[in-house]
Order: sequence, then C-alpha cells, then structure tokens
Amino acid sequence: MLVMTRQIKAARSLLGWAQPQLARQSGVAISTIRRLEGSKEQSIPAHVATVDRLRHAFEQAGIEFIGFPCPGVRLKFNDDMSA
Repeated sequence: MLVMTRQIKAARSLLGWAQPQLARQSGVAISTIRRLEGSKEQSIPAHVATVDRLRHAFEQAGIEFIGFPCPGVRLKFNDDMSA
C-alpha cells in the first residue's frame, strides 16, 4: 500500500509519538523521518524498505492506513490491545 507523507504525520500524532520515538520504534534514522515529514511531496521520497519499516512500526502500535480515494489513518483496537 502506498503511504503518503501526511499519513506518517497523522499516524505519529494519533499515537502521541515524537519523532525520536518513531525512529526508535521503526529503526529509521531521525534525520530521515525529519526529511520525510518536511517534504512537500504527496508520496514519500524514500526507499520502499524505509516506508515498510515505518508502516510496520505504526501498524504494530495499532494504526490502520486507509487507502484511496480518501487516504488517511485511524487507530484500530482489538481484544489484544488495551486502550
């Protein structure tokens, strides 16, 4: 699934994560996260592996990425997750 720059910012905001926490959770350098979040492009200017690491970290934390036609993010909770 294509992940957009705005979705990264929104997901981080929903979780209340600062950039350093996202870096720790994903294993992506904080300088890369800053560059991606500062990008004016809609699509993320990064390697597929980098985007996969970010997406995986968010999904493990309970974020669900919503695709086109209206891309976004939402928190998903199931029986295994505590609020």
